Amino acid sequence: MGSLPPLSSVDRPPSTTPDQPKNANAAIDEPTLLRLFKSQQSHLNFFFHNLDLPQTLRFTQALLLKSGAGGTVFFTGVGKSGFVAHKISQTLVSLGIRSGFLPPVDALHGDIGILADRDVLVLFSKSGNTEELLRLVPCARAKGAFLISVTSTEENLLKRCCDMDVYLPLERELCPFDLAPVTSTAIQMVFGDTVAIALMGARNLSKEAYAANHPAGRIGKTLIFKVKDVMKQQNELPVCREGELIMDQLVELTSKGCGCLLVIDEGYHLIGTFTDGDLRRTLKSSGEGIFKLTVGEMCNRNPRIIGPDAMAVEAMEKMESPPSPVQFLPVIDHQNVLIGIVTLHGLVSAGL
Repeated sequence: MGSLPPLSSVDRPPSTTPDQPKNANAAIDEPTLLRLFKSQQSHLNFFFHNLDLPQTLRFTQALLLKSGAGGTVFFTGVGKSGFVAHKISQTLVSLGIRSGFLPPVDALHGDIGILADRDVLVLFSKSGNTEELLRLVPCARAKGAFLISVTSTEENLLKRCCDMDVYLPLERELCPFDLAPVTSTAIQMVFGDTVAIALMGARNLSKEAYAANHPAGRIGKTLIFKVKDVMKQQNELPVCREGELIMDQLVELTSKGCGCLLVIDEGYHLIGTFTDGDLRRTLKSSGEGIFKLTVGEMCNRNPRIIGPDAMAVEAMEKMESPPSPVQFLPVIDHQNVLIGIVTLHGLVSAGL
């Protein structure tokens, strides 16, 4: 089977290397970038200076009333406004307010079944003439939901067919063609998240309640986790008696991964601690005499301690406090009985 003949210089494509980007030599300088940021700042200031505060208050009160009466605050939007609406909904959820994002197209194909007459539907649209939202309005109204449009044009179709309208003043988009929605979406985000924080304050959300909604994050762990949630206990504890020889306790000192021995009496009351650092210092000062020394003779009888109901972050602060940081804290009850140990490694592993 023959092979194709090689291309002649006439047949060969103009270039056998990948095409260079059309804007390969494009550049931007610091003054240009600064000018853009200042322009965006000016556009945002226009919004702040012209926002109708009484109208915004009525909007916020409507959300507070509906959510307080067992309703859900739904948001919807198309394109970039949809992304913003979804984000604001998630902000409310994180604050413990029943909320959800309702995609307009999906709503028209069954998802509108989630709406009830106690709910509110907030429709974000820069123009207020978004076709998908206009089609959704009569269907949402038939479900009995309270409808609020949030737009950036003073006269629009969406405003006319909703129960309430909020106007977000827009001077112009930062885009040189005044087309790309970059300022309008920034305004929507600032507006929605600020209202969310107003609702947070009105509902007297505590720091603990907020943390309960963020259990996997550092915020939640800082405010939720107690020492008893992260401490080692029972067979994990490197315990010994004060009369036992130091050299007989080396396995216990190293095998439990705590870097210390917890010295206790017969009633499991804490007497003191002996660390691997203490071991090195004792070996250096005593030499072969270490073979005759007991743990009780060399232990620290005034160690830092903590209770099981203290916050885990408090334990970390106590470990790092002057005069010098430590790597662990024995955990004792109100009768000085040893019940656990919390280590810096354990706290870090828990996400604190």
